[in-house]
Amino acid sequence: MNMLLCTMDKMSKTWGGTPIFQNMSLEIHEGDRIGMVGPNGCGKTTLLKLLAGQESPDHGTIHYKKGSQAALLDQIPQNEQEIVVKDVLQEAFADLSKMQERMKELEVLMADPLALDKALKEYGMLQDAFANLGGYEMDSNMSRVVSGLGISHLLLNKFCHLSGGERTKVCLAQLLLLKPDLLLLDEPTNHLDLNAVEWLESYLQDYKGSVLVVSHDRYFLDRVVTKVFDMEGGVIDVYHGNYSNFIEEKERNLLLEFASYQEQQKKIKKMEEAIKRMRIWAAQADNPKMFKRAAAMQKALDRMDKVNRPVLERKKIGLAFEAGDRSGKDVVMLEQVGKSFERNGVTNLLFDNIHMLIRYQDFTAIVGENGSGKSTILKMIASGLQPDRGSVKIGSGVKIGYLAQQDGFEDEEMTIIDAYRQVAMVEEGIARGQLAKFLFYGAAVFRKLKSMSGGERMRLRFAQLMVQDINVLLLDEPTNHLDIDSREALEDTLKEFSGTVICVSHDRYFLNKLFDVTYWLEHGKLTKYDGRYDEARVKREELKQYVRSKQPENPDTGSEKVNVDKSEIKHRLSKTTSVLEKQMNKLEMDIALMERKIVLLDEAMQIEADNSKLVAMHNEKLLLEAERELMYQQLDTILQD
Repeated sequence: MNMLLCTMDKMSKTWGGTPIFQNMSLEIHEGDRIGMVGPNGCGKTTLLKLLAGQESPDHGTIHYKKGSQAALLDQIPQNEQEIVVKDVLQEAFADLSKMQERMKELEVLMADPLALDKALKEYGMLQDAFANLGGYEMDSNMSRVVSGLGISHLLLNKFCHLSGGERTKVCLAQLLLLKPDLLLLDEPTNHLDLNAVEWLESYLQDYKGSVLVVSHDRYFLDRVVTKVFDMEGGVIDVYHGNYSNFIEEKERNLLLEFASYQEQQKKIKKMEEAIKRMRIWAAQADNPKMFKRAAAMQKALDRMDKVNRPVLERKKIGLAFEAGDRSGKDVVMLEQVGKSFERNGVTNLLFDNIHMLIRYQDFTAIVGENGSGKSTILKMIASGLQPDRGSVKIGSGVKIGYLAQQDGFEDEEMTIIDAYRQVAMVEEGIARGQLAKFLFYGAAVFRKLKSMSGGERMRLRFAQLMVQDINVLLLDEPTNHLDIDSREALEDTLKEFSGTVICVSHDRYFLNKLFDVTYWLEHGKLTKYDGRYDEARVKREELKQYVRSKQPENPDTGSEKVNVDKSEIKHRLSKTTSVLEKQMNKLEMDIALMERKIVLLDEAMQIEADNSKLVAMHNEKLLLEAERELMYQQLDTILQD
């Protein structure tokens, strides 16, 4: 069995006069992969902060193995530094950098014969320690993490200028580079795209230290953790296995507990009836001995260790979309749509020449990397954001309900109930009853909007959507900040929705459960796949492998064309005309030239020292890669005709 890394002994913590947990004891072993689950507000984040030393327990102690280190990724990093992202990441190597600087100083000292022996001895010791701590792999480790999380393009940006999601990714990268003995992660997947989530899964599977992660991403938990801490009511129950095993075992335990509870209730009822009869008989017969027997039985009943009634199902948000009158057959049509944005004086292409047709009762998902333009597409449909090229048409009878990813409220000083009544237009008493379905009880409805957590904001926005007359739902990351129970309630509700749903999400469980059509947006290209996320992912990989097989074998020369086997094309398509061949030949030559341009640009970037020029060159490369992908799309279209 692995050695103990951390123990919590009889720890208690109170917040605002309310106990979060009392007399809690836990053990974390070396190499543990732990997922912590539980309803919002049960104290998961507080426990992580206690383990990280950011807060202190009211009672009890936390002991770590000597020399070990714990580090926490907060849900919302608060770093406000003026330095660039690359320097933020370099902070993870602070100790190694000091060693490196000292080694440079010693190299200078070794030029002095009088100081040579002493300097050489210290240098040898430092060099061994530097190598053992991975000093010579600093650059490769940074490259691996930066590439995996998709933040290469941010390295030269100032940290204080980043969005909240970008900051979270940078702080996660810094934490992974730090490699603490106990890695504490609070909802690490909330701001990651699908590629980054899948990369993080594989990284954590191979992580040498211990990991404790709070997450509501069921796929992520299944693939990463081997132990589950289930926190509820100030108590943590430990389950071995991944998330799916935890669900099965917890259900079995709950049924056993409920059976035990029912059995004890029967016994208690029989004892109470017996005590009652004895007292009646004792009074009728004026028998002191029978009174004593009744009193003794009552004492035994009072001393009995009562089994609490287990909660078989926690309260969930009461979602119920009532679709309005149905829309026309064609709900949304995007034709040859293009959109660019300007950043730091440079125009960046989001996407170009994309097409999308959404029909009545379609359940459609849009997936892709962060920054690829998924939310922009929803904004074009929902709020009339104009494309630079092409057209966005909304069908007849369409009534849209839009849940944005960063859904703020106009006046953060308003109370929850006032914000709800602005939309619902009902009396206060009715509003309070309706808000209770979304877990806003009692005085909580009078809290100001600015005090709400991310999960509470999402619940309130859903409450507002429920009372609107809509037949088309646009959802941008709807499961962010929702606990697992609320996610399941949302899934069950959407199944019953009779209208049309278009959703941007990186929750793979959610995508696979509901959405039969998947649009993948990458490199400015929107590709439709019939099927749910896992099916779309397989089809996308098959397409990428096929397109890759048509790339030039030696892109450095730029002179060779893509070697397309005409007999293979005939076999695949059962038709080949001279016109198609000419089109393909031209595309192949254009692709080869584009590959050559990208190679030359890469070479120029390797030797360029000016940061502003590097940013411009990087953006130019993105445009060239987007154009190349469009050419591949055209080539694939010809092959499929």
